[in-house]
Amino acid sequence: MSQANIPNIGPISSLKTEETATLLLASTALEELALAHVINAEAEKLQFALGTLKPTKTKLSPAKVSAANLFTINSSAERILQDVIKKEILLQFKLENILELMSKNPRP
Repeated sequence: MSQANIPNIGPISSLKTEETATLLLASTALEELALAHVINAEAEKLQFALGTLKPTKTKLSPAKVSAANLFTINSSAERILQDVIKKEILLQFKLENILELMSKNPRP
């Protein structure tokens, strides 16, 4: 996945409501992209441990993994994904607040 870019903005005090909403939407999108990276990393971690990850440029290969190790790795991934879900809920609240701001200040 590529690195996202955010535009260079001027002084915050000079921003109009519409510009503020646009920047808030952009920041929400960047947070969603970051969460997608986290989810992808967790999937690759599990694939690596199971030996099903597609070959990469690195010479690493998974060690022999016991059932106990797989349960530990799975538990770790589960905790991370629970945190991602919590963040998604917060982002939903943020999006609802942005939409409310935009509806109170419609374009002329």
